[in-house]
Amino acid sequence: MKNILSELRMKHGWSQQQIAELLGVSRQTINAIEKQRYDPSLPLAFKIAKLFGLSIEAIFHDEDTPKKTLSRDK
Repeated sequence: MKNILSELRMKHGWSQQQIAELLGVSRQTINAIEKQRYDPSLPLAFKIAKLFGLSIEAIFHDEDTPKKTLSRDK
């Protein structure tokens, strides 16, 4: 599963350790999620989404599913 966690974390100026502490997980967990070696549990995905004020779908998406765009073709 692809994600934009690294981009969001850097945008907020947080280290992996800081975000790990905010979420109650290890720095290694954050690193593994960012490198797409580990998909978070649903409760952790909800925590991440809440932390950034976004939906889970805005942060995580299936590799085979194209990202949704805001513009609509007419």
